[in-house]
Amino acid sequence: MAETGLSRVRFAGATVDLGPYPVSLAFAALTCALAPAYVIRWHVAFYPSTILEDSIFLTVLAFAAESWRHRALPVWRTPFTWPAALFLVAGAISVVVPPDHRAALGIYRAYPIEPVAFFFVLANVIRTPAQAAVVGAGLALAGVVVGFANSVVILNALRHHVYNVADTPPVVIYTNANDIALFLVPLIAFAGSLLLFSANRATRAGALAFLVVAVPSTILSFSRGGYLALAGVAVGLALAHRRRWMLISAAGVAAIALLLIPPINRRIGVELDLSNPKNTLVGRSHLWQASLQMLQHHIPFGAGLSGFGKAIYPYWQAVGHTDAFIYPHNFILTFWSETGLLGLAAWIWILVAGFAMGWRGWRAADTGWRPWELGLLLALVAVVLHGLVDVPYFKNDLALEFWALLGIATAGASVGLRGRRAT
Repeated sequence: MAETGLSRVRFAGATVDLGPYPVSLAFAALTCALAPAYVIRWHVAFYPSTILEDSIFLTVLAFAAESWRHRALPVWRTPFTWPAALFLVAGAISVVVPPDHRAALGIYRAYPIEPVAFFFVLANVIRTPAQAAVVGAGLALAGVVVGFANSVVILNALRHHVYNVADTPPVVIYTNANDIALFLVPLIAFAGSLLLFSANRATRAGALAFLVVAVPSTILSFSRGGYLALAGVAVGLALAHRRRWMLISAAGVAAIALLLIPPINRRIGVELDLSNPKNTLVGRSHLWQASLQMLQHHIPFGAGLSGFGKAIYPYWQAVGHTDAFIYPHNFILTFWSETGLLGLAAWIWILVAGFAMGWRGWRAADTGWRPWELGLLLALVAVVLHGLVDVPYFKNDLALEFWALLGIATAGASVGLRGRRAT
């Protein structure tokens, strides 16, 4: 493919070559920035949509048009092609399993199909770390918006003494403060890796600016699962650095200092008191037990997409609980319930492939791409750790973020490892 006359833009004080897919790359960055905009919904005639879904569609359309203009066939072979295909097959089966096929079809479109399509766009259009930074800046902007907005609400509630930290924090944009940590911590993993290991000064400055907002926002979300994921990312970053013991010590001191702050201290204390009715782990354990009982009667296919709420009801009511849940709040049980054993196997395959690619890229890719590969590795650590007690995927912005980060790292592994072998 000829690559002369490529578009160039000024970004973060430097000139960035947008490559042969400038429109696709611009739409991809915009789509990432609009990740939280899935909450803005409308109908086009009978067809329901959101700002985020429309932006994904335009990105894919732009990529198809630019590929046709260059007479270029998209690259389909990636470490995630086959597990993604298996995940899509499992999702298609799961549309017919639950009683509400219409709701299941909407979830199938929004969570597997559109994010996977977006992944393949990024894996094809990103060629350089600078282009990856353009897309990453879109995700960072989305994270800053939701993090800052939610922090303002929580700080205002704390200042006026209208928030009891034993309860779920107030929230804006999202419906639950845990969603803030679920979205931010994987991005913190990438930003932390870029700050510590990128050779590009502008990239390090941008990563630092994001962390200044994202880390306090995660702390103020009062998400215990978010704290666990954040700790895992901090330890991983420290272990990857040559001054690991100094960084681990600094992280330990910071953690102790945070635990001495009264609101955080009380929030963590709830989890250490098994007799406290606000204890999340006690409540989660009851939900997991009921979920396992339900899944014993739906072993191969689970409850299907959107089917968990109805399927769990008899088992949940039998133990005296009235709270309504749409997911089991554990990533293994959630993928089993939503997409059956086939979908769970596909998801584990995707995670294993991601860990393997991230590790290989961190060890063997060229210098410009190595921080991005480590970022993926630690982002997946965050997803798994937080996923032990929550739902790290089945939400429009989380699904997009997950596949976007895989797409960036896949492009980096393809270009970075090939470049390293060539030298």
